[in-house]
Amino acid sequence: MPLALLALAVGAFGIGTTEFVIVGLLPEVADDLSVTIPSAGMLVTGYALGVVVGAPLMTAAGTRLPRKTMLLVLMGVFIVGNLICALAPDYGVLMAGRLVAALCHGAFFGIGSVVAVDLVAPGRKASAVALMFTGLTLANVLGVPLGTLLGQHFGWRSTFWAVTALGAAGALGIALLVPRQSPAAGAGLCGELAMFRHPQVWLAILTTTLGFAGVFASFTYLVPMMTGLAGYSASAVSWLLVLFGLGLTAGNFVGGRAADRAVMPTLYWVLGSLATVLVIFVFTSRSQVPAAVTIAVFGAVGFATVPPLQMRVMQKAQSAPAMAAAANIAAFNLGNALGASLSGIAIDHGLGYTAPNWIGAALAAAGLSVALLSGRLDRRQVVRGTAEQNASTADSIVSAVSAVSAWKHSVTTSPHPQDSTDAKGGRQT
Repeated sequence: MPLALLALAVGAFGIGTTEFVIVGLLPEVADDLSVTIPSAGMLVTGYALGVVVGAPLMTAAGTRLPRKTMLLVLMGVFIVGNLICALAPDYGVLMAGRLVAALCHGAFFGIGSVVAVDLVAPGRKASAVALMFTGLTLANVLGVPLGTLLGQHFGWRSTFWAVTALGAAGALGIALLVPRQSPAAGAGLCGELAMFRHPQVWLAILTTTLGFAGVFASFTYLVPMMTGLAGYSASAVSWLLVLFGLGLTAGNFVGGRAADRAVMPTLYWVLGSLATVLVIFVFTSRSQVPAAVTIAVFGAVGFATVPPLQMRVMQKAQSAPAMAAAANIAAFNLGNALGASLSGIAIDHGLGYTAPNWIGAALAAAGLSVALLSGRLDRRQVVRGTAEQNASTADSIVSAVSAVSAWKHSVTTSPHPQDSTDAKGGRQT
């Protein structure tokens, strides 16, 4: 794999770390800025909303720029946002910094996905996307625990200084290693937005939203589920999160390799597996060892969805893959918010901490249903295209036969030259 993919993965690592590390620092932020923990938790929601808004806007703003240049601009926005967070004197400034940092998230992964697939052979495209997203999975395995540890010992601002340094390293790697790529032919705002006219693009985005909502419906409440039902201590949960992160990394790799062979069958398989694992988790969540095993498998099947989901939407928006990929990243975050909200409502209504697993399974099954519908439309289009091609071929054959018949008829009915002479002068005896 090209070294340029490593530079993209480093950028993804920094972005993934800044997105999730705040979860582990909520008590420190709340205490230092004199706000409640629920108010501090809005820093997570604010970031997610910033991703949803920023993904299409930043991608549209960069349609005329070379992709490498746009990636560097996005990393610059990321660095500025995290600098604001590190220097924030109060809650409002910290929220502003989170929003600024979030603006680059969707566009980076969207444009980065297009750059990644252009760096490799056609049969390795999904693996290239998976490799870039490895930075995001490693952020959960290493970045978030280490960032949390750093913030707990040296203050939460130190974590944002470290993330700023990661952003600078990612920008340097992109500047040195990523080759220059010109904007796609015919690129422009109207061309990018035109892809939203295609129903299959919307079906791909809806599949992403529902499928990943299934992941976060359960994952958001994993900590209280394990402490309240399985009986793990709060300190042990950190290791469970590492186990989940290792599953993410393995699933991302396997999902990428499988999607290189066949995107839609891989998508059917992983969404069906996700729904099944979450149903199983309902029953294993009350025992420590079965719960730990299920968490690892849950992480694997949950993130195995990412490469095929990202490739699907890029395939269906070939004229504007960057905008489609960025919109799909926004869909991932919208799914995060949807799954977490539905599970929170269920818990508030007294359905208990197994309810998120039932909700996650239902959402994953809904995503699978949309994927199956999309695949059926693909097959119908292929059948229609084959029928039209066969009809065109048949018409061509009929036309050719008709032409030959007409030619034969003209030959047999036209007068012979000798007969013409006899008719004019009479036969001599």
